Amino acid sequence: MPQVVRSRNGALHGPSPVPPLPHRFRSLADRESVEVLHRAARVLVASLPALTDRLVEALYAQEPAYRAAIDSDRAEVWQEVHHSLRHNVGSLIQPREFRESAHRTSRWIGEIRAEQGVPLDAVLHAFRMGGAMVWQDLVDETARRDPDDIRLLVHVAADVWNFVDEHCGVVADAYRQAERRLSWRRENRQRLMVAALLDGTARIADLAEAAEMLGLPEQGRYAVLAVAVGPRGPGAVAAGGGHGAVLAAESDAGAARHGPGPAARPPVALPAAHPGATALWHPGPDAEFAILPLTGPPGELSELAAALDVPAGTRAGIGSAVEGLAALGDARRLAETALRACPASGGTVLLDEHLPDALVVSTPALAGALADRVLGPLDRLDPADRDVIVETLTAWLDADGSAQRAGARLYCHRNTVLNRLRRFEQLTGRCLTRPRDAVEVSLALAARRLLGT
Repeated sequence: MPQVVRSRNGALHGPSPVPPLPHRFRSLADRESVEVLHRAARVLVASLPALTDRLVEALYAQEPAYRAAIDSDRAEVWQEVHHSLRHNVGSLIQPREFRESAHRTSRWIGEIRAEQGVPLDAVLHAFRMGGAMVWQDLVDETARRDPDDIRLLVHVAADVWNFVDEHCGVVADAYRQAERRLSWRRENRQRLMVAALLDGTARIADLAEAAEMLGLPEQGRYAVLAVAVGPRGPGAVAAGGGHGAVLAAESDAGAARHGPGPAARPPVALPAAHPGATALWHPGPDAEFAILPLTGPPGELSELAAALDVPAGTRAGIGSAVEGLAALGDARRLAETALRACPASGGTVLLDEHLPDALVVSTPALAGALADRVLGPLDRLDPADRDVIVETLTAWLDADGSAQRAGARLYCHRNTVLNRLRRFEQLTGRCLTRPRDAVEVSLALAARRLLGT
């Protein structure tokens, strides 16, 4: 324990401050030594302003973490130190009367310093400096009155330092509790801000604060990644709308699922080299969302989609790029559209590369009507026969209209492919060489695949 000041009595300075002992010890205090302690402590109470001045000066000189607070408002720090000394020195004289108020003061100091961001080590150092200064003054005052009484004062040294240790524990406990509360509030505020941005309800006036809070540029380029595990639910293909309030409400559910901070384990692994590797994740009712900052070339999203590590059975959708934090609500809706365009078996869909599928899932009622109109005649066939024709149509379209490549994919001759296509045309009245019909067939097949109509 450092000796903060030199004795004012030269050779009669008495013993150096004694370090605190463990809580379990045998007190050597007797009635005579306690009386010596009380006499010296009463003198300290009478000279508290001077003691406070010296301790504030010592804190300024020896504890850098307190200098900013003292420079900012010396009077406030002085009052805090004076209040603490008054209750703590009073506890040495009347422990029953002052103990609880002294504990309240120490708890209050721990909470205040946590809110101000003063390191806990600095706060505990300040308390121990105060304890060392009080002990030194007790020794000096006892030596001034009667040097022979110092031997009696030593008997209460362990009690005094145990008292200092007790208050350091009170301060540390209050500090850590306040720190946890502050951390939860900060992280909860961040969750709510992210929810408002993704919901599209963040106020323009709050965007600068949001940018600072989240460490994101207000006018940067962004995309949103939506990730869901398992097959699409019954309502997952519905067009967006009315989702924002649910997303904001799910912020609290996300806190329960992931704890007070961001998700401990994101549902997909982002490439380490991509700026979005440190993306902000946020839980929604049907999916997890990640805000992806974009800083690269136009093809950056394509590269990200290709490198995305998506576990089996997980669906991931990446929306188009948008400009600025204010557009993140649009980016989220685009990501949800991409997610709805994902196959039920899982995979990654980049919206910009699957726009026809996005059109289908964005208007499921119209897409279902188109599928019934174009493919309805096939439903009258035997299911196995119908599936062969649909599979052939899909392979032919995927092969850019090449019967040769479609046959290779289906392990059949190109003429078999052509015969099946002609049969489809006869059943439906569509002509696959007519561009309009080919587009309708392609969209109808996408509707059957994505909507299950």
